[in-house]
Amino acid sequence: MDPGRPRIVVVGAGFGGLRAARALARAPVDVTLLDRRNYHLFQPLLYQVATAGLSPEDIARPVRAILRRQRNLRFRLAEVRHVDLSARRLETSAGAVGYDVLILAVGGATHWFGLESVERHAFGLKSIEEAVALRNHVLRMFEMGVQEPDPDRRRAMLTFVIAGGGPTGVESAGALSELIRLVLRKDYRELDLVEVRVVLLEASDRLLAPMPERLQRVTAEILWRKHVEVRFGAKVVEYDGERVVLQSGEMIPARTLLWAAGARAAPLAQDLGAAQGGGGRVVVRPTLQLPDHDEVFVVGDAAWLEVDGAPLPMLAPVARQQAAQAAANALRLLRGEALRPFRYRDPGSLATIGRNAAVARIGRLQFSGFVAWVAWLLVHIVNLIGFRNRLLVLINWAWDYLFYERAVRLIHASREMDHALAGEAVPDAQQAGGKG
Repeated sequence: MDPGRPRIVVVGAGFGGLRAARALARAPVDVTLLDRRNYHLFQPLLYQVATAGLSPEDIARPVRAILRRQRNLRFRLAEVRHVDLSARRLETSAGAVGYDVLILAVGGATHWFGLESVERHAFGLKSIEEAVALRNHVLRMFEMGVQEPDPDRRRAMLTFVIAGGGPTGVESAGALSELIRLVLRKDYRELDLVEVRVVLLEASDRLLAPMPERLQRVTAEILWRKHVEVRFGAKVVEYDGERVVLQSGEMIPARTLLWAAGARAAPLAQDLGAAQGGGGRVVVRPTLQLPDHDEVFVVGDAAWLEVDGAPLPMLAPVARQQAAQAAANALRLLRGEALRPFRYRDPGSLATIGRNAAVARIGRLQFSGFVAWVAWLLVHIVNLIGFRNRLLVLINWAWDYLFYERAVRLIHASREMDHALAGEAVPDAQQAGGKG
């Protein structure tokens, strides 16, 4: 690193942060990339880790391996605790880090909407730890269900509720139903599948809100065919680990609730003291700069930028495009040139609902079924980072498709599991390292 060169610090090694760091590879600047984890995670496939289709290593790759050839970059494993805008300094778990230009790509977090009981007992799906915890829990419910003599308790163990009809909720519901109907039915022959329920709850009257209305209807129809109970106008207001309570007063006995009902900006975004839009996202200028601080750019899930009166969605394509624009504008700022406003190029949207079933919108084209499913497969394989990851995911998908087998049906040891097997009361979920 050259002490005389400008210092650009990028926070976050997700889709946005990684794209920004790579975009600066040939620039005459020193780049520091900070993240509290040492890997880049392909978050759109987390639900497949949770439903035993993939291993965490299949969708994650070490940051240092990805960027090892970038001479002007150094990676630091550190958690950013405070941004001192006036001093242009970050307070991190590894000490203070100064910057000339800062690109914040801190990503998003689960939005619990102030529902404390839901946050305490439900599962989120934003990290590898959460995905593995959910996989452990689902498999454990089947193991415990086999041994449970009380039919009401057994039905609650075998009822899996997903809250939220966006892409995560829809894809998780379809994958979980197929895991149960195509794979676990062979492993747990003692159980009657009539007792198993997968319930998808959506507070509004439609699934996949950004999709055209026809594809929304197709999605609901496919889910019903895959034995997923789709409920509209079903808003969750409470969950105690035993029953899901809806706003209508209805209670659904269930030992599993996956919360896919919302996302918000990561907590660090609130530390900036800037104006916020919905979900704690930071309002940025069209150039992606923080108001009153030209040297700070915010991109991805943490940025609130409206186009035609609506904020850009919290999606990977938005994060990637904003990061590339922020990196280019950062260099223009250092050269004293005029900055360019961000223009989003919508590549379309895809969502899979399981084997041979997906919906897709690309431009004005709308299609569903097998063709959309193949398009979804190709897009996700291409966007995975690293040949090894692409190969492993492709092999696992092919094995599952040909032999109706999920590759990773392992229950990792946990204190919660130890207590359950010993017949003891399970301690508080968060103390036990998992939920449910």
